[in-house]
Amino acid sequence: MTRVGYLGLGSNVGDRRAQLQAAVDALGAHGVRVVASSSTYDTDPVGEVLEQPSFLNACVRIETALDPIGLLDACKAVEREQGRVLAGEEGYVHHGPRPIDVDVLLLGDLEFEHERLRLPHEQVLARRFVLIPLLELDFDLAVPDGRRLSDALAELPLDEGVRREGPPLAIRAS
Repeated sequence: MTRVGYLGLGSNVGDRRAQLQAAVDALGAHGVRVVASSSTYDTDPVGEVLEQPSFLNACVRIETALDPIGLLDACKAVEREQGRVLAGEEGYVHHGPRPIDVDVLLLGDLEFEHERLRLPHEQVLARRFVLIPLLELDFDLAVPDGRRLSDALAELPLDEGVRREGPPLAIRAS
């Protein structure tokens, strides 16, 4: 069964746009078909490490037959291929600078909880840098319990800087 899902992409090390594009290009080899990309957004760091370069973020709409953990494994494989130090590895800094971050945000209308993954992503309704590109892809998106992403965005304070940086990433035929 093929499901439509959404991934969040981010980079703040090296050529940020090239890192995001490389992730989009690599997902197909892992059973994930990217069908649409949002514009890219330059965003202020959030979380535990605020003293670091700004991020370039985008969201992509995907189609996959992978189950949630299989999709997470595909995303982690892409991160590893692009030089990301993963949790538990030497040199890992939680919320620190990284060449690529590929997060599973939504997968169909699944609600899923596992020690490695929660769907919808626990921050999907709380981060402007996620909501803005997601809503660009589908303004009517809602989480499985019916809460609309547009309503969540309207309720957030404007203190998290999100600036449109460039056009959508290229979607190549797979």
